[in-house]
Amino acid sequence: MSAPGGSGGSVAAGSPTTPATPVTIGIIGAGWRADFFARLAALLPERLVLVGAAVRRAGSAQEVARRWGVPVYLSPAELIAKQHPDFVVVSVPWPATPEVTAAVVGAGVPVLAETPPAPDAEGLRALWAEVGGRQLVQVAEQYLLLPGHAARRELVRRGVIGRASSVQVSSTHGYHAVSMIRGLLDAGFGPVRVRASAFAAPLVDPLTRAGWTDDETPKEATTTLATLDFGDGRSGLYDFTDNQWHNRLRLRRILIRGSLGEIADDTVVRWGGPRTVLRSSLVRSQLGHDLNLDGHDTEHLSFDGEVVWHNPFAGLRLMDEEIAIATLLTATASWVRGEGPAPYPLAEACQDHLLSLAIDRASATGEQVQTEVEPWGR
Repeated sequence: MSAPGGSGGSVAAGSPTTPATPVTIGIIGAGWRADFFARLAALLPERLVLVGAAVRRAGSAQEVARRWGVPVYLSPAELIAKQHPDFVVVSVPWPATPEVTAAVVGAGVPVLAETPPAPDAEGLRALWAEVGGRQLVQVAEQYLLLPGHAARRELVRRGVIGRASSVQVSSTHGYHAVSMIRGLLDAGFGPVRVRASAFAAPLVDPLTRAGWTDDETPKEATTTLATLDFGDGRSGLYDFTDNQWHNRLRLRRILIRGSLGEIADDTVVRWGGPRTVLRSSLVRSQLGHDLNLDGHDTEHLSFDGEVVWHNPFAGLRLMDEEIAIATLLTATASWVRGEGPAPYPLAEACQDHLLSLAIDRASATGEQVQTEVEPWGR
């Protein structure tokens, strides 16, 4: 799921406006990611109503209908014809995403497609040629909408560290990390020079998406390091180790450097005037700790006594990932109604995945890869 403003999306932090009538959505797909969308829509009935779903196999339709409590159809066309959703979430495997997205757009219905929008560069170009001109596709890139990243982005937007020139991300993989780098740099669609290397070393891997492995034996894990040169003094450093999403033995790190200072995780150092360097912190207000009885929930993030990000869904007790996806869903609903900006247009997603593919190619060949301006960037 990527992010806001210029390059990397345009959703701003803050309380989403409640529409006079809820926006109706359909979901195509039934995997674990689709469950996120269905569950969050159910928590926001005043803003979103899930009216139906489409799956490929009749055998899974009954289970999905029971799980989500909506009619389930065996084709996107039937879902659209019977339920007329305001927009459709396409949450299917990578190879099927372009075909399903194009079919929904062909029916004149806006799409929120899972990442990436197509598996490879040719697929991205073909999808753009087919649907790009319709401006009906957003992509579900959510990383810069996570509370901490949204707060850091707000500090960059305010010019706290001057002009951002370098972003280093060691947290998530591929297009997700690229979306963070591009979004924080406002890097646009120009040519990019990419270099990368891969290194294998032993690492215990105690957790997967399924839970604890109870395996304490170190196994080979690959770390990919890549540099991205966007020109005009802007650069990115990509650092990802296999299964870093789940493996708590690898910390997440983000560093944003600018002309007046830098943001390192939650620490900010910046120029404060003649012979003055200031150090401050991003502070999370987390309810439910110690004697606070207001429920376990994130309230806001502040910087130097000022709130820079406020939880739009306070009271629902959502984890950060859920807050980000709910923000993306409600922003897409506003966009569909013509009441807000496009949260993460197809062009941004195509560019982020193009650079992710360039990292993979540079790592595999050991050679520099240079991307050029693509049709979605013209």
